[in-house]
Amino acid sequence: MKLTLFDLDNTLLNGDSDFEWSQFLIRIGVLDRELFEVKNLQFYEQYKAGTLDIGEFLDFQLKPLSRHSRKTLDAWHAQFMHESVLPMITQKSREIVNEHLAGGDVCVIITATNSFVTAPIAREFGIDHLIATEPEHCAGEFTGRVSGVPSFREGKITRLMQWLATQNRSLQSFSRSTFYSDSLNDLPLLQQVSHPVATNPDATLRAHAEQQGWPILQLH
Repeated sequence: MKLTLFDLDNTLLNGDSDFEWSQFLIRIGVLDRELFEVKNLQFYEQYKAGTLDIGEFLDFQLKPLSRHSRKTLDAWHAQFMHESVLPMITQKSREIVNEHLAGGDVCVIITATNSFVTAPIAREFGIDHLIATEPEHCAGEFTGRVSGVPSFREGKITRLMQWLATQNRSLQSFSRSTFYSDSLNDLPLLQQVSHPVATNPDATLRAHAEQQGWPILQLH
């Protein structure tokens, strides 16, 4: 049995769903452009540079969820999927996912972006398993805080091992483990799997992949 892990933003998606969700909320007037757009751009640049403070970012990203009902948020997300997410899904991304699914691989999207934003995207790809940062909720409504370990950098390894334990498995349970990612932030997990694939890699990851002899894939 094979395990195939996919990062989401800038890997399967030709863009960043976390960043675009905030931009979407600004565009429809939920968030104030003057207050939020500059901060959103700053966090995105920090993420790409590998300097992001995940706690500070999650406070920024999850607080807006707590100010609106889940019903309202779900309606906005349906609009977000149509307007922002579907245009970021390329044919090559669908093909590589379908190839692994057809081969019987256990396929997982593992992403730092929160599960409210990403669960519908995983369903769009036909992937049943999602490991994402979990927003805390109470009685079905979001509190604005994070629950558990964020799925970011080394936290992705922690969350993956926790998920595998619920399946009574480990990485060694699989004949092959593959991880597709674009980001230097995913180097910790890329170094854990048997077959890392630098996918649409940033400059740091590309240099590391070339040094290590990892395959480099362009999906977009």
